[in-house]
Amino acid sequence: MKNTRFLFIIILLAPIQLFAQRVGFIASDIIREKFPEAKQAEQRIRSVVEEWKRELEDMDKRIENLKFEINKNRLIWTEEEKRNKEKELEDLTTQKLTYSRKKFEPGGEYDILVKTIMQPVEEKIYAAVQKVAAENGFDIIWDKSTNPLAYVNYKYDLTLKVLRELGVDVSQMEKELQEKISKDPRNQVKVETPSTQRKKQRTTKKEVQTEKPEEKPIQENPDNKEEEQKK
Repeated sequence: MKNTRFLFIIILLAPIQLFAQRVGFIASDIIREKFPEAKQAEQRIRSVVEEWKRELEDMDKRIENLKFEINKNRLIWTEEEKRNKEKELEDLTTQKLTYSRKKFEPGGEYDILVKTIMQPVEEKIYAAVQKVAAENGFDIIWDKSTNPLAYVNYKYDLTLKVLRELGVDVSQMEKELQEKISKDPRNQVKVETPSTQRKKQRTTKKEVQTEKPEEKPIQENPDNKEEEQKK
């Protein structure tokens, strides 16, 4: 739910230098999607909201029918009959607007419903994130569902660890995560084969052979200078 999405930034240890902090990330939307209690809570909210929407749709139909009736009988009704019907239309329109605001305006029944049903679930997720972060030595946990990142190394993805802490079977998802980790070039270790080592040795030898020896400056013989002066 939109109103219950919040940024998971957990600072367990707060060193002054940011580079000294260990940062991981989660995808809270996946956690809510896979966590049964979150799915059940969202279904409860959805059922109530659908009932409210059906009530609003019923009011819309009554308003449209009343408008049609007024237009159809405008010429044959007395002034009093027209006033009564127009007053009825006005009251019904006001009733619909009041009902809609009561349910869906900020701080209304929808927000209260979401908080009441989702807060216990969010607290469980938050506690699981805290525990996973502490056990794995992470100082900051970033939620990429609410704050997308340009690049992430999936070996720092703690989503499945959090789900496992919540009692969710993640065996199938674990395989997918390992594939993502192995495909990342930053996680691929380059192993030197004997052939690559020989190539490096040959390259080093060539560099040594091509190096020019230092040229020493030629020193003039002092006897030659004396002979030239005599001449």
